[in-house]
Amino acid sequence: MPMADREKTEDEKLHIRTCGRSDDYEDDNHHPYEPTPYTVLRRASKSGMIGRKNHLIDYGAGKSRAAFFLHHACGCRVSGVEFQPEFFRAAQENLKTYIGDRRGIRFILQDAERYAVPSDADLFWFFNPFSVTILRSCLARITESYYECPRPLKLFFYYPSDEFAAFLMTCDDLVFYDEIDCRDLFPGNDPRERILVFTDPSSTDPEASYRNSGMSES
Repeated sequence: MPMADREKTEDEKLHIRTCGRSDDYEDDNHHPYEPTPYTVLRRASKSGMIGRKNHLIDYGAGKSRAAFFLHHACGCRVSGVEFQPEFFRAAQENLKTYIGDRRGIRFILQDAERYAVPSDADLFWFFNPFSVTILRSCLARITESYYECPRPLKLFFYYPSDEFAAFLMTCDDLVFYDEIDCRDLFPGNDPRERILVFTDPSSTDPEASYRNSGMSES
């Protein structure tokens, strides 16, 4: 089955509509809308890092495929942050039809760099949504929340650009934690098909809890 058909089928299982790419709002700081492939989300959900006790922030949520899938698969609470009203409205429409418990998902129409991170948020999802300039501001908000209420944090960066990866590796407020390899899910052996996972510097568990090199999708 072609990938587009598989993605549509997965949407139908959750009773949502998230397929398709949009370049309508692309500029120097904001990247095109493109939902995370379901195969990648499924692999992330099986990493053991996302569970019912977590509150995940989905930055650049778009139509919020990641939010709906991870909530349904892992039981975590999810807050989707989106700055474009069109995508925000699409996410709200999806929430009306979503097959899961809608109380565990909320959406916020706001610029990501101005979003005040809740004190119970401990997981953060990024699918290359914006520039490093905006990312710096997001990380500053996350760091502020962390110092106001210290707790273990994990940040997930899917399909990071070289610029993103280089910045993250030199960021004083983050420590590299793990990498979820997704290259086997797609043809071409694209080195960007991975999820980089970072944690806070004071993490008491610096060892990675998950290694999936060579792991096949089940």
